[in-house]
Amino acid sequence: MDGELISIVIIEDDAGLCRAMERLFRLSGFVTRSFHSAEDAGMSQYVASAHCLVVDIQLPGASGPAFYGTLHAPRPPIVFITAFDAPATRHAVASAGNHALLAKPFLGAALLKAVDEAMRRND
Repeated sequence: MDGELISIVIIEDDAGLCRAMERLFRLSGFVTRSFHSAEDAGMSQYVASAHCLVVDIQLPGASGPAFYGTLHAPRPPIVFITAFDAPATRHAVASAGNHALLAKPFLGAALLKAVDEAMRRND
């Protein structure tokens, strides 16, 4: 992906956290597009071309893992985030394909590392 802008799609219903992640990614050289639920209009075109998704588990409407399960192959890599790190949450993530899961609050460096690792696994 040398020279190519790497796009990250964020689906997070907490506006403050969403802005913080957008800022972190932009300062790190990524292009972002954010949505507040898995049902937001116009989201599918951005998801299809994203290099990675960062998706909250608990969203209004469809959950993060349920949303990811509806995507057609090849699906972009994903990092799930949650404020409710419990066995049921970990099971939902494992059922969606055993992707990265970060518990809120997390450090920006941890998020960047998880996104990098997700994209590397997907190559």
